[in-house]
Amino acid sequence: MRILVTGGAGFIASHLCERLLEQGHEVVAVDNFITGHRRNIATLPPHPAFRFVEADVTRSLPVDGRFDRIFHMASPASPIDYVQLPFETLYCGSDATRIALDRALNDGARFFLASTSEVYGDPLVHPQVETYWGNVNPIGPRSVYDEAKRFAEALTMAYHRYRHVETRIVRIFNTYGPRMRANDGRVMPAFISQALRNEPLTVFGDGLQTRSFCYVDDNVRGLMGLMESDLQEPCNIGNPEEMTMLALAEYINRFTGNTAGIVFKPLPTDDPMQRKPVIDRARNAFGWEPQVSFETGVERTVAYFRDHPE
Repeated sequence: MRILVTGGAGFIASHLCERLLEQGHEVVAVDNFITGHRRNIATLPPHPAFRFVEADVTRSLPVDGRFDRIFHMASPASPIDYVQLPFETLYCGSDATRIALDRALNDGARFFLASTSEVYGDPLVHPQVETYWGNVNPIGPRSVYDEAKRFAEALTMAYHRYRHVETRIVRIFNTYGPRMRANDGRVMPAFISQALRNEPLTVFGDGLQTRSFCYVDDNVRGLMGLMESDLQEPCNIGNPEEMTMLALAEYINRFTGNTAGIVFKPLPTDDPMQRKPVIDRARNAFGWEPQVSFETGVERTVAYFRDHPE
């Protein structure tokens, strides 16, 4: 198939491009490098089935030819980004989603929206099932991301219901692995980077808030499985094994041999206290569940950050 990936130089999307090429598809990636990095796709251009277009997808999709599949992965996706790029984040959820949906409509392509567990906000239901509507502050500091993705989901379903576009929606939970940005504000690269610099790890609040970590290879396998499934409802992709931030910090310190310990700082506003997906839809619809162990995933991720300290 001929496949378009927006945000193709990003963390997860670059891994997705690699896997699609391995399966024999033709891939066109679009990115403006606002949060993506050229290094992430450095090994792909020699591939005869890969093409990269540098462009801002909130303005246009300047790519020729018809596509069979469109993965809309473009968006800033970390707490640091929300603060520095609020409008870009909102426009990725609104303008870019509409532009990509219009392209899917015109091409007769199947459209895939990369949404997020942040649509659940600071959840009052635990663990999070896809039928839960969420507990989101629409005007808080995180709202530019949360509401952008919630709007993107609504727009995607409107195109599905009223314009008959084939659509898929994934809600991605915490994902980690090689190619994460060390300074993007997410906990896994923050802890690993601090540990490798022999600094104390910064834990916010009492550290008892939880997250569920899914290795990027498992995540990409889930995205591709969802795209080719018949599931038209939103689908959680994440690891149902949750962990406190304090336990994660202690593990990273042990793994890296960091003896600087842990420091505690106040919890940021609207920081969710719990994150744990119910993945029954993914299991039942296309037989997906995580396979890479936490220990293996951390080992691979730490090795990447040792090789890319910048």
